[in-house]
Amino acid sequence: MGVRRTVALTAGAKLAPAVASGYVRTVLDHAIDGIGPLRSAAASADTKLVDHGGDVEKAIRGLIRMHASLAGVQGFVTNLGGFSTLAVSVPANVVGVTVVQCHLVAGIAHLRGYDLEDPRVRNAILACMLGEDAVSALVKRHKLPSSPMALATSPVHDPVLDETLSREVTAELVARTAGRRAVTLIGRRIPLLGGAVGGSSDALATWHVGQFAADELRDRRLAV
Repeated sequence: MGVRRTVALTAGAKLAPAVASGYVRTVLDHAIDGIGPLRSAAASADTKLVDHGGDVEKAIRGLIRMHASLAGVQGFVTNLGGFSTLAVSVPANVVGVTVVQCHLVAGIAHLRGYDLEDPRVRNAILACMLGEDAVSALVKRHKLPSSPMALATSPVHDPVLDETLSREVTAELVARTAGRRAVTLIGRRIPLLGGAVGGSSDALATWHVGQFAADELRDRRLAV
């Protein structure tokens, strides 16, 4: 896994100038607050909570299933007009999956009692999107102070961490972009394979992100 990600990052290095770290914050803000037909993360999460009779854990599992399915659907981003300009420099699929994953993690955080307006919580959401292995590696290299849970509950907000997380998530997006282009090249030779592999890998990646967030962002209300 580490070798494959390193190769993807190397291949995607040429794309890095087009993917500014500010892009990640724009996606995060819109995914949390809502844009166009995309409802806010809190509103979507509350709907799931009602659907599951107020059971937070069942609602979270429902959110993960729903967002994993969305991530597997190609062209999701075309329904989000506010992101159309981002798709010029970043492949539409990558934009769409990033929106879905931000929306999912924010929904989980909301259901677990976190304030989505808190910049510490927004940093924790970005950290969750990196995945468990990447977070562990960054903590070991002292690029992140601690886990997403610790970031969300830290005594103070560290503005320097904003840029670090934006940069790391952007690097991850570059790696995904390189991987997406490799799948596209394969798909040109084998009809339907590119879309099938891309859709299933996006769905699986989103499921893993959701599981990591659910494991990491423990319910704050239980400590009250």
